[in-house]
Order: sequence, then structure tokens, then C-alpha cells
Amino acid sequence: MKGFSGLKFEPIRCIIGVYRANVRSRRPAIMSRFFVLALLLTAFAAPAGAGDVQNVRIWAGPDKTRVVLDLDDQVDYRLFTLDDPHRLVVDIDGARMTGAPELDPEHAGVVQRVRHGIRDGEDLRVVLDLGARARAQSFLLEPTGRYGHRLVLDLFPEGAESASERVRQVARTLPEDDRDMIVAIDAGHGGEDPGAIGPAGTHEKNVVMAIARELARQIDEAPGMSAVMIRTGDYYVPLKERYQRARDARADLFVSIHADAFRDFRVRGSSVYVLSRRGASSEAARLLAQSENAADRAGGVSLEQSDDMLRSVLLDLSQNASMEYSNAAAQTILDELGRVGKTHRRQVERANFVVLRSHDVPSVLIETGFISNPDDEKNLGSPRYRARIASAILGGIEDHFRQTAPRGTWFAANRDNGAEYVVRRGDTLGTIAQRYSVSLAQLRRANRLDSDMIHPGAVLVIPSS
Repeated sequence: MKGFSGLKFEPIRCIIGVYRANVRSRRPAIMSRFFVLALLLTAFAAPAGAGDVQNVRIWAGPDKTRVVLDLDDQVDYRLFTLDDPHRLVVDIDGARMTGAPELDPEHAGVVQRVRHGIRDGEDLRVVLDLGARARAQSFLLEPTGRYGHRLVLDLFPEGAESASERVRQVARTLPEDDRDMIVAIDAGHGGEDPGAIGPAGTHEKNVVMAIARELARQIDEAPGMSAVMIRTGDYYVPLKERYQRARDARADLFVSIHADAFRDFRVRGSSVYVLSRRGASSEAARLLAQSENAADRAGGVSLEQSDDMLRSVLLDLSQNASMEYSNAAAQTILDELGRVGKTHRRQVERANFVVLRSHDVPSVLIETGFISNPDDEKNLGSPRYRARIASAILGGIEDHFRQTAPRGTWFAANRDNGAEYVVRRGDTLGTIAQRYSVSLAQLRRANRLDSDMIHPGAVLVIPSS
């Protein structure tokens, strides 16, 4: 009976049902017995139909390496580790490897080689040669979206720094007085979850990672702020872990970066979203949140890792202040994005995004454009345009921090003593004066300017209003 799962016994139960029906109808017993015997022989002669391994994909992160085996059906499997040398062995009942696994060194992480063969004439054995001893976790995923059945193996190398430890380092290095404001930057999707795909084949995960890295660079160069990246490479981070990492970093603001998609390719423009407790502000916002919240299924998250906190966190009363702060930050960011290009909505939208559910870290989600629109896709593929988008997000964050940063931060100290501003491309003296609520005359006088001409990179003193 080896190789038969519970599903394989379904035909036998049907046969028994047919046999009982024949008895009730009082047909000749010999006919019934012959019919049942023929069907039983057919059922047992059929192949077991175990899930063959169609592909092996590997994604490496800083704290773990994920190995994904694409299957064509459910499987029964066992795994164990071996030392000298370090290996992870996976035995899959009655399966075959239908493709040749290819190892990409850039994404291989702790895995050095993938080998496979047939064990005892009927079971598939897959051997992962490892560069170091690693703890293994595994789980099966049901089909979803573009993916079928999957066996997921997560390998945690000994001594690897955890993501939580990495993000905590940012807060630990900050001085107690005049500290920087910490911005947690979340590049959406990643790894086996590409997000939306544009008509020219652009993957959302790659675009938003490029914007996130540029934004982090600009934030770290600006005074009074430090950036922490939620994911640092092409791998998937579960939605709950994303905002938890922001909490571990003691972030003052969490910014999740995405690129929208819609069935109508004419729709374009950027949008900014905050969490809603009462429902979405529009049907489009509701559908977008539904789509983004499904990322865990594509990215590969075990159902056993779900947490009731996702259902109850919205009831936390401390979230009220956080949501108000989030809305204020979102509005300043949206205003700045409007200076770069078209915005899809003139006002901040609201929807129930899982990734925004931190009860104590103000959070916003930015859709930098519609990757389904050819013009937006082309823009998002341009490093120059992505730098402008990052600069606009930075400008909105800076404006918000200048108004709201608490005592003990660099922004609060400079708000009282007069701040400095580094001129960016597209700035005018008038827009800077408006941003800081000072007059043009005050700005000219503080900087001893004879005209309104300014150049990118120039440092302006902002007088106290």
C-alpha cells in the first residue's frame, strides 16, 4: 500500500458503494462480484500519481535560504540533515524529477549544489549540499495564482544574524540626544512573489527595490534621519514580519513601496494609502488591499504561522494616534509626488492592508505608479525617474518630521534653532519658503541672496518663522 495517500482510496470507497447498490437491487451475486473485482484490479493497477518535482527554485536572504520545489500534486516527504559534509536530504514518495535543477550562485545562499536520484527504485531523493550547518523548516503550500503545489524548505545557517537583530542595530547606534528619526523602508513583494508584471515584462518587485534603495541612500545622506531596509535583496518577507521588523528597529515611520496594476491599461499615476478600520475609501482601494494582502500566499507563508493578532490589532486603542500621524505623513508625501508626475488620486486613500497594521509605528503605503500602464512602466524603469520619485517621498517625509518630530530629535532641535535645507532638483525658492511657512524675504535675508536663483546641492538656512 506504500505510495497511496488518503486521496488514493477514494475509488475503493466508490466501488464499495456500487457493490452495496447491486446487493440492494438483488442482481446476480456473481455479476456483482466480478464487477467489483474488475474495478479493484483497475484501481490498484493505476499509477500512484505522486507529485513529481517540476522545478527547484532558491532565494537567499541575510538570515535564511529558501528552497522551493514546484510539484504537480500533493506529496508525502521526509527530510533529515547530515554532517561532514553538511547536507539536507529530502525523500519524496513515488516522485520523479522532471527537470534539471539549475543553481544560480547569486541566489543560492547556503546551498552549494543540488543532486537527485531514485531511492529503492521508486522514491525521489533530493540532496542539498550546504556550505554550513543549517537548521531546516519545511511546509507544503496549496496551489495559488500562477503556482501549483509547492514544498518549501527554509534553511537557517548557524551564526547567521537574524533580520530582527539587523534592524535593531540602527536604533542602537543612534545618540540619545538630538537623535535621528528612523524610517523603515519596505520594498513590496520579492523572491518567488514578483508582484504585478507590466506589459513589457517589468516585475514590480525589482522596480520597488530599486526605489527603496535610492530612498534609503537619500535618507541616510539627509540630516536628522536614518533608513532601515525591511528586505535587502530578492527574497520574500511575510507581511506580518515586515511591520514587526519596523517595530524592532523602533522606526518613527514605516513606508511600504509598491507599483499598482489594473485591468484597464490606461489608468496611471501614483497613490498613497493608510490603514482603515472601517472599510476602504473606494472600491479600487478595497480591491488593491485584497490583492496586496494575498502576497503571503504567493510568497510562501505556512498557514501554521498565522497569528490571531492580525485580527485583533485593529482594536488596539493606541492605534488611534498612530493612524492620525500616518494620515498626516501620507498627505505630505502625496503632495510631493504630485510635483513629480500625475497622481491617481488627489487625496489619501484608506484600506485594510495587512502590512500597515502595526499599532505603534505610523505606516503608509505608496503606489508609485501603475506598472500595467505602458507610460508608467517605462518611467518606473528609468533610474532618473526612480530617483525623482525617491526624492519626492523624502521631501514629504522631511516636511512631516519638521512639523511633528518629538523633543530629543535632530528635527526638534533645529525646528527651535533654525533648520538647514539641501536644495534638490526641481526646487524653487518660492516652494521652499511655502514648505517652511516663511516669507521669500526672510529666506533671502537669512541666506544673503540677491536673487531667487538656487542650484541643486546648495544648503539654505531656514529662519525661524
